[in-house]
Amino acid sequence: MIKIICVGNIKEKYFTEAIKEYLKRISKFHQLDIIEVEDVGNNDKITILRKEKEKILKYVNKKDYIITLEIDGNEESSIDFANRLNNIFIGNSNITFIIGGSYGLDAEIKKLSNYKLSFSKMTFPHQLFRVILLEQIYRAFKINNNEEYHK
Repeated sequence: MIKIICVGNIKEKYFTEAIKEYLKRISKFHQLDIIEVEDVGNNDKITILRKEKEKILKYVNKKDYIITLEIDGNEESSIDFANRLNNIFIGNSNITFIIGGSYGLDAEIKKLSNYKLSFSKMTFPHQLFRVILLEQIYRAFKINNNEEYHK
């Protein structure tokens, strides 16, 4: 199973529709659940990270292979990402992706990570990034199943 734990929810209908479409496409290959934890409305960065960490940890299973999405993580091509997922599933039945809030992820969450992944040094809106992650997961399944999609 693939689980995506993310801080915040999707408000825009066009992002919601894109997410539904990729969830439908991915479901042909694998089960994927999205878990949204409430973002914390406070100006104190340390407090926000701590509270978001507590909410995220409720859904983290220590047996999962954890991939944190971090701006300072490793960048890789779509083909490398597909190979990585394929290799992870050889030894693990569950992959959990964690997307932090506006301030990123608490250090404790980062320590739990088996792999730190970055899609770019650029900053993306959380709603858009969720769509990008789902698209890349879908692309990885298409690549790994030798199906036409990736170019």
